[in-house]
Amino acid sequence: MVNQLKRRGHYVRALARSPETLKLLDNPPDDIVVGEVTRPETIRGCCRDIDLVFSSLGITKQTGPVSFYDVDYRGNLAVMNDALACGVSRFVYVSVVNGRQLRRLAIVDAHECFVDELARSEMDYTVIRPTGYFSDIDTIFDMAERGRVWLIGDGNNKSNPIHGADLAEFCADHLESSKPEVTVGGPTVHSYREIAALAFDALDKKPKISSVPVGLMKAIVGVVRLFKRHTGEVLAFVTTALTTSVTAPQTGRRTLKRHFAHRARQSRA
Repeated sequence: MVNQLKRRGHYVRALARSPETLKLLDNPPDDIVVGEVTRPETIRGCCRDIDLVFSSLGITKQTGPVSFYDVDYRGNLAVMNDALACGVSRFVYVSVVNGRQLRRLAIVDAHECFVDELARSEMDYTVIRPTGYFSDIDTIFDMAERGRVWLIGDGNNKSNPIHGADLAEFCADHLESSKPEVTVGGPTVHSYREIAALAFDALDKKPKISSVPVGLMKAIVGVVRLFKRHTGEVLAFVTTALTTSVTAPQTGRRTLKRHFAHRARQSRA
């Protein structure tokens, strides 16, 4: 997103815990604020003299006691509160498609709690709702590389996940959208079984695809939740994603087939 905004001539200030990565971008930001959103005092004033805040802030992997609500909800809320204090007029936020229908899942509810706060704020806002990301689907490629892909259920549910670069372009196009919410997906729709076949094809391997019954997977999720709450919530989200068809308007030019071919070339290098 930083690259996309810089190419369009925007002045960009980025908030980061580790600024080193941002400095390596082809188009680094004009300014970097080093801070931690779970410690609001470290980001105070980060939105000063800024017209618009864009946030895709969230966690998928827990490396400590920090929860989804600590980052996805309270972390974004800290940024929004600073934006309000600094007089920012607009906020663009990335959540998830069908978020309101999936609030039983903590990973989604944390995002939606912030969407609720945004709707109650005095700012203009747009919530962008992608179907999913190529980086998530890479898990299927990784399984194929190991020799077998495990799906949940029959694998016939469909989705059109989007590449991060295509999503960034879409977000940049909708910075001034008059709509409070927009949904977006990638350029091609596939079933999860078709996605697994694409991964094996890219690796030039014979497809080996197995299925875990939905009931068994839900039982596993329940047990994992008892001992590792965060991991269980991630598994619950994955189970829901793989057993539900989720598509959105097709956008972008980067296809999963090309993405997997690129991953395969990297593996052989």
